Amino acid sequence: MIVFDLRCAHAHVFEAWFGSTEDYDDQRTRGLVTCPLCGDAEVTKAAMAPAVPAKGNRAPAGKQPVAAHPPEAVKAMLAAIAEVQAKVEANCDYVGNRFADEARAIHHGDAEERGIYGEATVEQAAALKDEGIDVAALPFKPKRVTDA
Repeated sequence: MIVFDLRCAHAHVFEAWFGSTEDYDDQRTRGLVTCPLCGDAEVTKAAMAPAVPAKGNRAPAGKQPVAAHPPEAVKAMLAAIAEVQAKVEANCDYVGNRFADEARAIHHGDAEERGIYGEATVEQAAALKDEGIDVAALPFKPKRVTDA
């Protein structure tokens, strides 16, 4: 078995298991590989990091939190994330990497009050929170990432 990270035309990224690369190619050609979030059949392989096993002479790393969910639960969670993404993108303004500056301007009354989303560094988000500006990380990447 082989696992691929796949991406649909709407920029949703998901994993899928196949018996071989040929199985993936065959199923994709026949339209059997679809995005679990939106059902799009325009799917391509996304960039993947190689799975490199740890050296045998190293001590095992600390335990990491893990969760196991039945496939139906995973699909339901992914669908919920897709719904949140659709609502955010339909009702908020995308401000790109100007997010921190725009959030401050709205907070101080220097810009129109509205919902916004974009990109910010961890440090920028922490500074906004320290200033009393409510921000939250989104569970998805915006469909369009630009220097808006």
